[in-house]
Parts: sequence; C-alpha cells; structure tokens
Amino acid sequence: MTPHEIDDVHRLRIMAAGVRGAQLVERTLPAPFEEVWPAMSTLDFLPDLRHTRLLRSDGDRIELLARSKYGFRAHLRGYRRPGWCWLQSRFLLVGLAAAPVPGGTRIALTGGVRVPTRAAVIPFGTASELAGSADRLAAAFD
Repeated sequence: MTPHEIDDVHRLRIMAAGVRGAQLVERTLPAPFEEVWPAMSTLDFLPDLRHTRLLRSDGDRIELLARSKYGFRAHLRGYRRPGWCWLQSRFLLVGLAAAPVPGGTRIALTGGVRVPTRAAVIPFGTASELAGSADRLAAAFD
C-alpha cells in the first residue's frame, strides 16, 4: 500500500463517519487475512442474524435475505469483495472490513438499525453489540 492509498478498514471508518449515530469497533486478530475474511463474510458471528440466504450475486454486488433471531426479515443489498462488505436494507445497516497488518488482520465493524430515509442508525446498544460481535469473531482465532 502506498502512502496515498487507504485500506478497507480506513474506508469503513470514512463510511461510518458519514452515518449519524454509527459506531465503529476495531480489533487486530492474530490470524492471516486469508483465514479471517472468509469467516467474516459469512456474517455468522453477528448475533442478531440467525439465517442469511444469498439471493443474487453479480460481481461485487450482492443481495441477500436475512432473518433475525427475533423473526424480523431484511432484504439487504450492497457490495462484498475481499476485505469489504457494505449491506443495507430499509431498516438495517451492516458494514465489515478487514486488512492485513503485520502479525495478523485488522477488522472493523459498523452497523445497526437504520432510521428510514436517512443516513443514520439508532445508536442505543450498538457499541456493545458490535464489540460482542468482534469478540465472538476474535474467539474463533484464539
């Protein structure tokens, strides 16, 4: 990476900064990117998502249906490529990023319940939930 390039974790910081109420959690995991990113991109470590089903994939654009542990459904659309995932539905936002660093992989998570028609998420409880998600993912690599 040259001094003028930004990695996907920095890109997620920028995206989260543009969403009112968004929280961002970062961790460095002691595992290579090639192991961490496949585990992240399944979304299985996110506690509220009980099931996801890929509806469409065209290059880096994806569309999936997610069901929460409470029975709510979300039709998510967005982008996923190695190290980057940004998905949103009318009421949900999910942002994931990973970048290789010396000794492991830097990860970042953002997201939450969206305020419809606005670039905003409801900030209550998101920081602790994101931290818990990052901890669950990190535990898989301890």
